[in-house]
Amino acid sequence: MKAYDIVIIGGGPAGLAAAASARKNGVTSILILERDKELGGILNQCIHNGFGLHTFKEELTGPEYAARFIEQVKELGIEYQLNTMVMDISHEKVVTAMNREEGMFTVKAKAVILAMGCRERSRGALNIPGYRPAGIYSAGTAQRLVNREGFLPGRQVVILGSGDIGLIMARRMTFEGAKVKVVAELMPYSGGLKRNIVQCLDDYGIPLKLSHTVVEIRGKERLTGITIAQVDGRGKPIPGTEEDYDCDTLLLSVGLIPENELSRGAGVAISPVTSGPVVNESLETNIEGVFACGNVLHVHDLVDFVSEEAGAAGKNAASYVLGQRREVSGREIQMNPTEGVRYTVPSSIRPDQMEDKLTVRFRVGGVYKNCYISVYFNDERVMRRKRPVVAPGEMEEIKLEKAKLLEYPDLKTITIKIEEA
Repeated sequence: MKAYDIVIIGGGPAGLAAAASARKNGVTSILILERDKELGGILNQCIHNGFGLHTFKEELTGPEYAARFIEQVKELGIEYQLNTMVMDISHEKVVTAMNREEGMFTVKAKAVILAMGCRERSRGALNIPGYRPAGIYSAGTAQRLVNREGFLPGRQVVILGSGDIGLIMARRMTFEGAKVKVVAELMPYSGGLKRNIVQCLDDYGIPLKLSHTVVEIRGKERLTGITIAQVDGRGKPIPGTEEDYDCDTLLLSVGLIPENELSRGAGVAISPVTSGPVVNESLETNIEGVFACGNVLHVHDLVDFVSEEAGAAGKNAASYVLGQRREVSGREIQMNPTEGVRYTVPSSIRPDQMEDKLTVRFRVGGVYKNCYISVYFNDERVMRRKRPVVAPGEMEEIKLEKAKLLEYPDLKTITIKIEEA
């Protein structure tokens, strides 16, 4: 069995950034395992621009952004295997994988970084009545077909869900000559970035109907039309509000789920809110030496944040492998997201182990206007930031300073909440 210091599961933006960071922090024995035929992950099919503004201070397309990290990995001499599916990660950090050349094989790791990304929620999760005709795709599948395979899924399109991929595909299908009739969203707010609503829907006159969902699918062999209806506060369709649309394609952009079957199998504790691992300030899971970063941890809105987080995971994994971690006093502070804040990453902080500054990322559970993001140490408010609007589609963050935490030796919980202005 081959042994490596760090084995990284996934060769997308998170895996590449984590590998480069670990290598720059002194670890030479690194292996990336990627199930696709090339590195870069989902970025290879994201041919629109808007990537890299934070990381490289310029606007890049997805493949350009990925290429920069792939070049880094190759220049640093980091080993990777493509077309390789990881089947299992044991508690002892033995990774079982398979590919055509070697069949089933195992590698032993001192540390494992989980960077498997996320997947789309399928039609099966939505309980839409009707047959299963051709012409119903997840937005990501349609994106791959159009951008990489050169195949247009249809001409008359309805999109259910206003996640970022759905919004971007509304514009993309329009560019290719298809007619996007409507984007329907179950929630009373959009799940995507504000800039995508403006640049992908408003600029092309595509209507966005909030608090609407698909209630009927017509067609047996091929989709011929759908019916949408308005929903009440509990998400139930309101009779008499139905609208019919003739279409040959329905794209589903109804949420992303972190890809965590391997994590669960390894015994990693999973957050019921994010469906990703529960991690501490080092992005380490409940299993010592197993780290997580990127969309497998929680779904990000910008790939720049994925790279930043993965860089931290790579650095922390390197410290762990090289035995550079500080002595731990056993003190652990719990993060307490409440009153509008759905979750935080990390979930707990050990002040001894944290860097001088720590970024805590979170999402809110609704649209809040003219509000404060407030941070409490135990019951004392220590931070308050006024915001004109916060929404679930945009990730929020606060920065905690180690020096400040050390001023509070009895600190047990840090509470983050939304307060009215």
